[in-house]
Amino acid sequence: MTLRNMLRAAVVIAVAAYVGYLQVGAKTAGKRTEVAAPIAADARSFTLGSLRFAACELPQKRSGATTSAFCAPFKVPENRDAPGARQIDLRLALIKSDAAAADRDIVVFLAGGPGQAAIDTWPQIAGALASLRKHHHVLLLDQRGTGGSNGLSCKPEKEDSVTDALDVEAIRKNTRDCLVAVANRADVRYYTTTDAVADLEALRVALGSPTFDLIGVSYGTRMAQQYAMRHPEGVRSIVLDSVAPNALVLGQDFARNLDDALQVQFAQCTQNAACAKAFGDPYASLHQLRDALRARPQTYALRDPVTFASLERRINEYSLAGLVRLFAYTPETAALLPLSIAQALRGNYTPLAGQSQLLTDDLADLSESGMQMSVICSEDAELLMPRPQDADTLLGNALIDVIRAQCEIWAHGPRPADFHTPLKTDKPVLVLEGELDPVTPPRYGEQVMQGFGNAKLIVAKGQGHNVIGRGCIPKVVGEFVDKLEPKLLDAKCVDALGPTPAFIDFNGAAP
Repeated sequence: MTLRNMLRAAVVIAVAAYVGYLQVGAKTAGKRTEVAAPIAADARSFTLGSLRFAACELPQKRSGATTSAFCAPFKVPENRDAPGARQIDLRLALIKSDAAAADRDIVVFLAGGPGQAAIDTWPQIAGALASLRKHHHVLLLDQRGTGGSNGLSCKPEKEDSVTDALDVEAIRKNTRDCLVAVANRADVRYYTTTDAVADLEALRVALGSPTFDLIGVSYGTRMAQQYAMRHPEGVRSIVLDSVAPNALVLGQDFARNLDDALQVQFAQCTQNAACAKAFGDPYASLHQLRDALRARPQTYALRDPVTFASLERRINEYSLAGLVRLFAYTPETAALLPLSIAQALRGNYTPLAGQSQLLTDDLADLSESGMQMSVICSEDAELLMPRPQDADTLLGNALIDVIRAQCEIWAHGPRPADFHTPLKTDKPVLVLEGELDPVTPPRYGEQVMQGFGNAKLIVAKGQGHNVIGRGCIPKVVGEFVDKLEPKLLDAKCVDALGPTPAFIDFNGAAP
């Protein structure tokens, strides 16, 4: 299997003068009454704290469209213990509130990965945060090592060759090559969550020290928890979507979480007469397919679903596991799995592989992200151990073997002694989970709730990873940030969500 595909399978899952703000009221009972100085609707520039923002257009990947925003230069030391050494430019953008005078607290979107850039991800999250823009500015800071913030991209000159066994030596070589590729512009030891938390606090101070409403998705929830633990004075509220608890060792539960989600998803098929008749037990069929590919990997032809170019691909047990994991992320693609597995058992791999080509396009940056290695190698790798009980799961221990091989090579910084300490806070917190999330299951939400004194957990039925944009959840999030009363939130509308019925054929589910 290629290193790129293994990384794709491993995807897991922001002192200045007080300028630019004007307090026109006092906070009462957590309601919105403190607002910032108004910004004219036709303004082309403005100042917040010590930062001068100017109108800019944010490009959207694989599109000619752009997003109107305001950008400001923001520079930080790469190594804070050597402030006179290399400085790095962080890409910073602000999506202005629709209000003439926004609330003084600012919404901060913390992207997933690790390795995703907040600005590049904005088009996918914008709809989910639209209600918040009625009263709040939204800050987008590309975390150091991602996007326009000295991104540690290690894009290979050509695709790695496919092997039918896990080639640890090839993984080590690719890791060395990546380290060499970025060495002239980055010391990769300083691209960790802890470094990024310090960047975010420096930004808050530069803005005039407003409080932040943190919106973290997937890995972004780790950023949110670490920031709240280090700088509670900077936090007004926290939304954790698909939470990775502080105590979690990233990667340790990947195999278990995927198998648990697949068993529940496939049970919905076996309990439906039409689906059971068409596919029997999809979980058993998946393991049958895995065993067949383990014994005899296959080469097949297909057309690229975007360009229609003729492609030749090879599928083995490792790439199958990566493909299925990607399908399991959302209910819409999970609904295609029983049919796709059945087709693959007949020798037709196109439904499985063709759809995965679309799914992996947006993950290419993660598969090439050195920042991902800086985070995991510094924070988790030494705690990762293969587990015998995972050996016969779909993923097995392959991803742990990959991570450990990479981190033998990748330079990494120290981890704070309390890094994996669970967050304890009385700040208002809203925790969102998908019932069928194959990466960060609902039990993670239950786990973090134990440390929260003013919080609510919402589990979206039938949903997968990243649920903040589903159904009425954007409205619920908007109400939470406005009122700061999580325990009084009316979230009954979320119960309208549910699983997507499995496709019986390429026309859709049974009536």
